[in-house]
Amino acid sequence: MKRFLWTLVSALVLVALIGGVKYYSWLSARPKYVTLDASVYPVMGLDLSSHNGNVDFQRLAEDSIDFVMLKATEGTTFQDPKFQSNYSKARGAGIKAVGAYHFFRFDTDGEMQAMNFLNSLRGKTLDLPAVIDIEEWGNPKHISTDDIVERLRALINYLHQNGHNVMFYTNKDGYERFLKDRFDEYPLWICSFSNPPLDEEDNDRWAIWQYSHLGWTQGCDSKVDLNTFNGTRDEWLNWLCGATF
Repeated sequence: MKRFLWTLVSALVLVALIGGVKYYSWLSARPKYVTLDASVYPVMGLDLSSHNGNVDFQRLAEDSIDFVMLKATEGTTFQDPKFQSNYSKARGAGIKAVGAYHFFRFDTDGEMQAMNFLNSLRGKTLDLPAVIDIEEWGNPKHISTDDIVERLRALINYLHQNGHNVMFYTNKDGYERFLKDRFDEYPLWICSFSNPPLDEEDNDRWAIWQYSHLGWTQGCDSKVDLNTFNGTRDEWLNWLCGATF
């Protein structure tokens, strides 16, 4: 009997290991970038955080980067350790447009998260809306969608009260769960590795597209996320000038 149980347990462990390896191989094989035609999407931007290490913003400016999105905060207390210096260096290098984003936590108060974000933004000027990064990755699974949306609204209202418009960053799953038919009045920054980035019925919804996690520039020692704008360079400039951030 003991030998039978040992054999059964060993078989189950082996099946689980094989399944895990197959899942990891499938996950690793998923595309992490799309190749774009620069004549169709001429505007180029990067999003950066402390995970990218020391960034040479002067080199980025020389590489004609049109905009950078910098991680500022997360949840109610975390502040990205590179945000202050990244912001100053981006401004000093003459990057054309500088924005900031906050990683939204499902399990903490929305207004408190807004306060944390605003604390890091104090004394700074943004050329883009204050970005709320909302995604299931890195967040607890047990929080209901209704509770998450309620906390999002509290965050947005507090940012509005303090003079900031907002834009959402998310992936396809996050768009379907949290944003579709809810926050259509706000610009969308979509992460997608398909072209077009959203289904046809929603594809006119996005303003900025993160289309690669595997970009490379001489200004960074690590792989970087690549982004573009949904329009021409003139449309980009008009979009920046026509919005109040």
